[in-house]
Amino acid sequence: MLFDTDVIIWALRGSTRAAAAIDRADSLELSIVSYMELVRGARNKRELHSTKAALANLDFQVLALSENIGHRASIYLEEYALKSNIGIPDALIAATAVENGQPLCTANAKDYRSITELELKVFRP
Repeated sequence: MLFDTDVIIWALRGSTRAAAAIDRADSLELSIVSYMELVRGARNKRELHSTKAALANLDFQVLALSENIGHRASIYLEEYALKSNIGIPDALIAATAVENGQPLCTANAKDYRSITELELKVFRP
């Protein structure tokens, strides 16, 4: 399962519900976009190290971008940006999930609902 950035943040902040969602998943995957959002959101080096260590301890696989992911994300923006709140990072994350045949676990389902081929697993904090 591909996890959206928000679920990882909830888990890092100690949410037992987020931890349980991660524990129930058959596979633990993260888009490189989410990884970069986590790196950018770290307030200091200690927090960055802690985030990286948690992801490594859980054995998260970080999925790289590809030409297909970029193409699919651009299509999502063309089709949905004017009628939903999807931005570039979310389009790339959604495209990563679809291209890798993984459901997306997110608390921000409203940003992704218009993408019909995306399987959503809604997380409620």
